[in-house]
Amino acid sequence: MTKKQINNTAIGADTNFKKLSIQVSLNGLSFCVVDTISNKVIQSENILFKSELNPYSLLQELQPILEKHQIHKQEFSDVIVIHKNSLFSLVPTPLFNSNELESYLTFNTKILANDLLAYDEIDNQEIVTVYVPFMNVNNYIYDLFGEFTYKHHSTVMVHTLLNNLHSQKEETCYIHASEQQMDITVVTNKKLKLHNSFNFTTKEDFIYYILFTLEQLHLDPETVTLRLFGSIEEDDNLYSICYKYIKNVSLFIPNNPYHPIEESNSESIDFTVINAL
Repeated sequence: MTKKQINNTAIGADTNFKKLSIQVSLNGLSFCVVDTISNKVIQSENILFKSELNPYSLLQELQPILEKHQIHKQEFSDVIVIHKNSLFSLVPTPLFNSNELESYLTFNTKILANDLLAYDEIDNQEIVTVYVPFMNVNNYIYDLFGEFTYKHHSTVMVHTLLNNLHSQKEETCYIHASEQQMDITVVTNKKLKLHNSFNFTTKEDFIYYILFTLEQLHLDPETVTLRLFGSIEEDDNLYSICYKYIKNVSLFIPNNPYHPIEESNSESIDFTVINAL
């Protein structure tokens, strides 16, 4: 498998106009198909599992979804798979050595003997994401489409916020919420100060991780800007508890100018799925 190169030889790149993005996690999966001529999403679905699965069961869930939408019978100019899990670490490029991948994950991730490690370089930021991909999913996608690109969820999240969406000079804490997982990204002057991912069950867990992060970075809840997006609304418990402890709270509505999402489809498309394209 070639990670960073798409093979267009067999599919006729001159006539193909669709891109496919798939995100897989043990809590759910999602995908979208983009028409590159109209720059619009033409197919999408977002599935949440009732309980956390193992990688084998994850693949068993992915296969019928792609078959249901006839994805496995279509041709694409680009196929991108996003691996969403907490088995990752961000490493500054000057400190990165591709021969030492395991050492970057040893202290915060349980690595099995047969795990294959991978890494992404985040463009324009001198940051490398080291992570454990779901290799059974990669093998399945390769069997369907041939060569494709795969990335970690955090790579897409950090790259999009820093290079495309963040324009404020003040310190901003972005919180992306999904089913029992939250991503915290702190940005100052388009530079990454922190990015981490946590699993949570209650709203108390949610605010604990935010306040703990702010404390560790010496950020004042009275002055820091907190921007919430993903599976969160102004009238839900997560937003309310943030507003209780942090002064400057607002919803963040990302807009991808390259692939506009119609309002009726916006809830079914994950932030990283559309921004990976």
